[in-house]
Amino acid sequence: MKTTWVLVADEAIARILAYGKSKTLEPVEELTDPDAHANSAEMRRDAVGRRAAGGNPQAGATASASEDPLLQHAEVFSKRVADVLGKAQQQGRMDSLILVAPPRFLGLLRKALPRNAADIVQAELDKDFVHFTNDDIQARLRQLEHLK
Repeated sequence: MKTTWVLVADEAIARILAYGKSKTLEPVEELTDPDAHANSAEMRRDAVGRRAAGGNPQAGATASASEDPLLQHAEVFSKRVADVLGKAQQQGRMDSLILVAPPRFLGLLRKALPRNAADIVQAELDKDFVHFTNDDIQARLRQLEHLK
């Protein structure tokens, strides 16, 4: 029987589950990003920038206001998760892949997935199931006919 991996993730947690011979979702691995839990005040503390000589704050070099530190951390985390999936596919640990994540993180995952893992994506679901039990996830995926 083919093994399908189900990635259930958000910008802080990625749960990898396997669906195969047992016909139930079994945990494979869980990845977390501790930086995703930092509050915005902690993130801004390091973004003050340098000040020009003479103390003129207007002349200093600062980070662009459009740079979102939380988005940057999410991008790094998505690449880490994508690397794990790519290596697992190379090792023959999965035959197909289902991605379940909120829309923004799902988009980051799509960009980060190596071709070998992207080629075996069976389905994508733009939902946040990361805190659901394995049984709840399995029931929802069966309802949508993603798990047979």
